[in-house]
Amino acid sequence: MQSDYQPLQSSVHGVNFCVCVCLEGILERLDAGEVVVGDGGYVLQLERRGYVKAGHWTPEAAVEHPEAVRQLEREFLRAGADVIQTFTFYCSEDKLELSGNVSNITGAQINNAACDLAREVADEGGALVAGGVSQTPLYVKKGSENEVKAIFKKQLDDFLKKDIDFFMVEYFEYVGEAVWAVEVMKTGGKPVGATLCISPDGDREGVPPGECAVRLVKAGADIVGINCHLDPLTCVRTVKLMKEGLEKAGLKAHLMVQPLGFHTPECNIGGYVSLPEYPFALETRIITRWDVHKYAREAYNAGIRYIGGCCGFEPYHIRAISEELAEERGFLPPASTKHSLWASTLETHTKPWVKARAGRQYWENLLPASGRPKCPSMATPTDGRP
Repeated sequence: MQSDYQPLQSSVHGVNFCVCVCLEGILERLDAGEVVVGDGGYVLQLERRGYVKAGHWTPEAAVEHPEAVRQLEREFLRAGADVIQTFTFYCSEDKLELSGNVSNITGAQINNAACDLAREVADEGGALVAGGVSQTPLYVKKGSENEVKAIFKKQLDDFLKKDIDFFMVEYFEYVGEAVWAVEVMKTGGKPVGATLCISPDGDREGVPPGECAVRLVKAGADIVGINCHLDPLTCVRTVKLMKEGLEKAGLKAHLMVQPLGFHTPECNIGGYVSLPEYPFALETRIITRWDVHKYAREAYNAGIRYIGGCCGFEPYHIRAISEELAEERGFLPPASTKHSLWASTLETHTKPWVKARAGRQYWENLLPASGRPKCPSMATPTDGRP
């Protein structure tokens, strides 16, 4: 069974290019076995563009510079994203107060503006809107369950005033806090996805990925997985462990992955935040579009059907997911009209050595140089534990 799509473009070289109007919800699509392409990262990208302040990474740009947020969302949509997440990362009142980034903008104002922006852009291409909440400073300060849940409840109330299709509990280092968030968001009467930013070794308290997944599903999560902190293939490996845990417990849930857009072979429990290059010298670790092709295929083969990206994932990375899985989805995104599959347009290049690079075999086997002969290939991260 396939969703009812309305193609807005014709075919090129036998492959359909279209903006797809999704007439079904997130669970209906996943239940049908369809691939759902997520969007990419916002805070790092907007920091580089001059709209987010590094450190606490709060999302007041939704109010201060809506045009910047809207443009990035449109680029993800054009690249093939089926879901636009609200730019509400770290939008809890305690995080906003701790950051000191804003004094005259409330969390409710940011939530409202972010929801309106996401819906505006999503409706341009028939995408779904996910309202997102993330971990709070209060939890690590040993706030009570009621206190932490009250923060999530305030965000939920803001979302329920808007046209949100489902909720996303994302970027949680402690499964205990994520469980509380899922329990709150589940009361909103919409599907809930939940992703942890953990390594294959487990969360910050050593809870294994499989057990984390079981706890999330028992709390009410419909979709579980991993986001951020570590590179794509490491995140896929962690989702596989979550899948194994669910199978052993006799539980079912859809799987998702939205990894970091940087290479992190050190695979430490603290993730990229513990690398010496974080946050202002990560550029040499950026994954290529060809890395993303491999990631998308690995994720699909692992049974993951919600596949996107997080920090470091630019629109061209999301396009690579869409192109790798074009056969499964039945179409290519509008951004692919300006991109030749596997560099086929290089066949007409005037320089023979560049012309020779046209084709999948070259790019799949390329070992990119960093251009930094005095730099190590790996770093020594800090421990990353509290």
